[in-house]
Amino acid sequence: MIQYALACDKGHSFESWFQNSAAYDKQAKRALVTCPLCGTAKVEKEIMSPRLAGSRKRDEEAPTPANEASEKTPVAMVSPQERELRKKLKELRQHLTQNADYVGQKFPEEARKMHYGEIEHRSIYGEASPDQAKELHEEGIEFHPLPVLPDERN
Repeated sequence: MIQYALACDKGHSFESWFQNSAAYDKQAKRALVTCPLCGTAKVEKEIMSPRLAGSRKRDEEAPTPANEASEKTPVAMVSPQERELRKKLKELRQHLTQNADYVGQKFPEEARKMHYGEIEHRSIYGEASPDQAKELHEEGIEFHPLPVLPDERN
């Protein structure tokens, strides 16, 4: 197995494992190596320092920017079907935010009012803490989190 540091043409950096260098070349040629953040297949290898085996155990390894980033950034190879699903999630989020009323921090209050018939039902979106979401769920109030894709967090 070999690990490569990769970057897409939009400047996103990530790492991925391959069986060997030929496997990387074959997958890259077929546009199967894609950026987990934006989905582009325009990906190239970055310069990477070799990881040498040392005497320290892996769990005693001192944190470095490279291994901290790899622990915090999940990556995946996505199939064409998964790219299509990602596109649909983006479309769903865009549709909801364009066609619903933004109520911000008042989301739990507004959702309750609609659920209990105090105000007319309409599509809304906003913010709720995990505790507030749990309370809404326990009250039987139906709501769904807006899909958030990694590239929207940048």
